[in-house]
Amino acid sequence: MNKIDIRTVDVVQYVQPLREGGSLPAIVKGDDGFLYVLKFRGAGQGKKALIAEFIGGELARALGLHVPELVFMNLDNSFSKTEPDEEIQDLLKFSVGLNLGLHFLSGAITFDPLVSTVDAITASKVVLLDSIISNIDRTAKNTNLLKWNNELWVIDNGASFYFHHNWSTWENHLSRTFPLIKDHVLLQQATKLNDAAKAIELLLIKEVITDVISNIPEDWLLDEADSMTPKDKRIAYIEYLTTRLSKIDLLVKEATDAR
Repeated sequence: MNKIDIRTVDVVQYVQPLREGGSLPAIVKGDDGFLYVLKFRGAGQGKKALIAEFIGGELARALGLHVPELVFMNLDNSFSKTEPDEEIQDLLKFSVGLNLGLHFLSGAITFDPLVSTVDAITASKVVLLDSIISNIDRTAKNTNLLKWNNELWVIDNGASFYFHHNWSTWENHLSRTFPLIKDHVLLQQATKLNDAAKAIELLLIKEVITDVISNIPEDWLLDEADSMTPKDKRIAYIEYLTTRLSKIDLLVKEATDAR
């Protein structure tokens, strides 16, 4: 098993905001010379959205799906001082520290289910992964998928793991399936769910899951409003994912019935 290796990059230039995103992400330049879409820790859902984005992205990559490189990005306090827009100024001020960047895919277009097709096994993997991570935001209204170089790229997993917004009840989610899969943008193209499930079981072994969770920055797991420690939260994420995988047959049936 290849361990994941996440690079850490410093932001050297704020290029432009992406106003189509509710959390106001931005295109920034890193000290490595590349452009990234930066997701801010100071945005609405805060560090929990970054955690969901990170876990979802790295699990998708482990399944062989196309995902832009994810990097940790250091933002210092100099950017907010030169930003004239007050909303962006506040966002930059509250986001000093470690944020999450996705490699910017220049020329990528938003996936449109009316004009684009996806091969059945890829569609099925995306559908089942979103069932596993409880991603409520991959619908026809907001696909959170890109087409780049004629391939499907998975982005924006920040609305996943919604149980972590209330840690006191997280164990209640262990016994649930994911009925909202009925709204998934790729559901109709996901005609190989059983094959995808077999692949997922082979690829998302506990060691892979543990490796992903162990790479979440400690700082992102600290929250005065939560009684759980960062170690407790890591254990909970691993238990949640392994429990979901143990009942992948139920998730397959649920998605098949929804189709």
